Amino acid sequence: MTIQRTLSIIKPDATRRNLTGKINARFENNGLRIIAQKRIHLSRKQAEGFYAVHSERAFFADLCKFMCSGPVVVQVLEGDNAISTNRTVMGATNPANADEGTIRKDFGESIEANSVHGSDSTENAEIEISFFFSQTELVG
Repeated sequence: MTIQRTLSIIKPDATRRNLTGKINARFENNGLRIIAQKRIHLSRKQAEGFYAVHSERAFFADLCKFMCSGPVVVQVLEGDNAISTNRTVMGATNPANADEGTIRKDFGESIEANSVHGSDSTENAEIEISFFFSQTELVG
């Protein structure tokens, strides 16, 4: 059993449609605990900093604009193999390719407005969590 932490973001398309509770229930029903959470409105500078790894990609500007278009819920999920569990619960990036019953299949509107973000590795989880949370905000 490997207890891990991962960053989760409920994106503006989902907060606009008041899906936060439904999405969080999916995480919790799959053994993930929410140990930190806050609702924020990302500034352009924050979005560009968070997604800096994609700054050379064609979709970067649109992604940053979208992520600033409304409030998001940033949170830290903890559980057994939390990173892979979260990625399974989320589903494929493109909702059209996501498995039935996943968050992105059920709630995603497009490849960009796919309702959720989740860390893809242990290293990125540490970086992403520290972008939004101090250690004192993580209550396990």
